Amino acid sequence: MNKSNGDMAIQDEGILDQAEGLRRMRARKPIKVIAIASGKGGVGKTNVAVNLAVALAQQGAKPLLFDADLGLGNVDVLLGLSPRFNLSHVISGEKSMDEVLISGPWNIRILPAASGVARMANLDAQSQSNLIQGIGDLSLDMDYLLIDLPAGIAGDVLTFSQAAQEVLVVLSNEPASITDAYALIKVLSRNHGVKRFKVLPNMVRDQKEGDALFQRIAKVADGYLDVTLEQVGSLPQDPALRAAVRAQKAVVELYPEAPVSRALRDLALTIERWPHSFNAAGHMAFFMERLLMMHPESSI
Repeated sequence: MNKSNGDMAIQDEGILDQAEGLRRMRARKPIKVIAIASGKGGVGKTNVAVNLAVALAQQGAKPLLFDADLGLGNVDVLLGLSPRFNLSHVISGEKSMDEVLISGPWNIRILPAASGVARMANLDAQSQSNLIQGIGDLSLDMDYLLIDLPAGIAGDVLTFSQAAQEVLVVLSNEPASITDAYALIKVLSRNHGVKRFKVLPNMVRDQKEGDALFQRIAKVADGYLDVTLEQVGSLPQDPALRAAVRAQKAVVELYPEAPVSRALRDLALTIERWPHSFNAAGHMAFFMERLLMMHPESSI
């Protein structure tokens, strides 16, 4: 079906806007884009994302935390924040991405998702493209883009995982968590070309349990998948984290000497040493380009 001249003009204008956004991104310093994923809910993924952002900021970095659980976001809830606007207002065209940005502890910047907005959980390609464009338009100095993904293997999870430089898979020592984490890695590797994964055992009794948990999933992956898994430490089960959640604070800020806080700071230091994976002049530009290529109707 042929599109009208008006439709084509609107599409061409959108493509030019996206191209300009990419040019601005390329002029900036490289940004590490990390997707934080889990095979199932309840393994502490969002707590990892929130506290990792704060720990990086405490080390002098400038992270942006993108709550990509678009219809059921709760990053703001974990930090006791009450954003007036969220990403649903960007999708509707009511607000720009800059206008929905909020600040959290240690001046981390957050893109808050909507909560209980059903249409946000199943965005069409054009809406995803609008969201991508909004990220490209951000007038923000940042070192990291941390993407707190929804649990599981929904479309947004696969899209953002493909485009990120690093995929950090969080899992706990429960059969369902291990099985679902393996399923996520399998789908991303076999169907979407993701071959490298960082693995973070969470809520373990000690480092020995964390190491054993990693070996369990790595052994199965080595036998059946063409992937490289790397363990990036372990996070202990710690009552300080539960207390911080109840207080709606980041545990690394509220209880900085707690075992889980020390482990999260160690993880942040490890991430600081990760090399930049891509040769693009600006990795945020690479991220945007990868996403746009997944939606040919809005590619440049």
